Amino acid sequence: MVEALPGDRIHAFPGGLKLRHHKAVACEHPVKRPALPDRLYIQILQHQGESGELLVTDGDRVRAGQALTSAGDDFIVPEHAPTSGTIETITDHPAAFPPGGTQRAIVLVPDGRDEWVECRPVADWHNASPGTLIDHLHQSGLAGMGGAMFPTAAKLRGDWPQLRTVILNGAECEPWIACDEMLMRERAQDVIEGGLILARAAGAERVVIAIEDRMGVVDDRLRAARQALGAEDSVRIRKVFTVYPEGGERQLIQALTGREVPHDGLPQDLGVVVHNVATAAAARDAVLEGRPLIERIVTVTGPGIAQPRNFLTLIGTPFSHLVDSAGGYAEPVSRLILGGPMSGTALASDAIPVTKGSNCILALTERETAPTQPTMPCINCGECVRVCPARLLPQTLFRLIEAENLDAAADYDLSDCIECGCCAAVCPSHIPLVDYYRHGKDELVRRRLDRRRAALAKRRYEAREERLARQKAERQARRKAREEKLKRPEKAQDEIQAAIERAKQNKKT
Repeated sequence: MVEALPGDRIHAFPGGLKLRHHKAVACEHPVKRPALPDRLYIQILQHQGESGELLVTDGDRVRAGQALTSAGDDFIVPEHAPTSGTIETITDHPAAFPPGGTQRAIVLVPDGRDEWVECRPVADWHNASPGTLIDHLHQSGLAGMGGAMFPTAAKLRGDWPQLRTVILNGAECEPWIACDEMLMRERAQDVIEGGLILARAAGAERVVIAIEDRMGVVDDRLRAARQALGAEDSVRIRKVFTVYPEGGERQLIQALTGREVPHDGLPQDLGVVVHNVATAAAARDAVLEGRPLIERIVTVTGPGIAQPRNFLTLIGTPFSHLVDSAGGYAEPVSRLILGGPMSGTALASDAIPVTKGSNCILALTERETAPTQPTMPCINCGECVRVCPARLLPQTLFRLIEAENLDAAADYDLSDCIECGCCAAVCPSHIPLVDYYRHGKDELVRRRLDRRRAALAKRRYEAREERLARQKAERQARRKAREEKLKRPEKAQDEIQAAIERAKQNKKT
């Protein structure tokens, strides 16, 4: 067991980059709630795992907070109605993941009344059992809001006797994204209360809130909120270096503890569990107010946006509606990105809706996206190795994936790549390295699925052959028995005569 966070020392992690923030432009104004859109498109799968069963159908009238899909195990997270209205249809709708693809979505037409189901908070949560809190968070639809969308209950539940610390990740290190910073500015006390709830659910002793060293306003407000709650002994606020990708889970743990999460291990092995600050605020809303996760703050920004700002947005709101709420496009946009410029996903359309993991809509113009030079062959400069925070060999992985030697790429720990984009940012040959890594990982997943399907098909084939062989043996046994019987006519005749005699005897009596 590693004693997490001894003292206040901040440790360095390998690699990383210092980048321009571009955050101030979206932080000039308070978080705003946009007008209600004409339709909400609630994806039935917004987390890592499987979707629940649909609980509504076309024409149903629903209230805000009503479950639209069922909850199952910890990897089947329910979805809820963000407001009251009528279910228009359930259909495939453009989605951010898979890129350029679609997801099944519930189309809700709001009625403008915002009528709610009865909210059920947890009474006396300080004395509630961890299991009770985890179950409540799960039924409230909580999944990680930092982008990974890992089910909150799955991260909290488990036998972790060495768990001591809940880390709230407020190190929003990627340029342009400012939703977490604005959340901590405006709801500092809610973030701390949510952190204490998560600590109770995890059986942890303390909460550590990690913020960037440039967040002076956030630091002041968190400390004031901590004092107001009387939580100085159980909540610590730590400033980490503003180095990208400091906000990555493993990089943040290393910065705070000086220890690396093992290649095949989990943060819990070091006595910590990490949650995004927005997840903490959502946990507070679920437990103290009984409100499921139906909204989040989204940063709408970039050179292509007329009036960048942060919006408190209902889940299912189309990106186009948020762009319009930010004054529309200031000039032609060449690339629309979900997330930041380093690790975000390019979008094919602004019809894509907000999900629980949507943190930023970034609109870039031709000035920011036009390539300065064409892609050239790798020159083995080693810059990508120097900046890789996962201690990988990016140029080796690139060559292996380019040659479709994916098994070898897997041996070189391709799965450990966090797709931060540092390698591509410093590559003098302008090779889109992250695109190769994503392709390689997706292909490895596809191959694993193919192998599983093949193994399943083999088992089905073998079971069928075994069943056919058994049936054939049974038929042969029956046929052999009949043949044996026919070979003994005297015995058969005796049995017939005995039956006749019994019948005659019965008639006499």
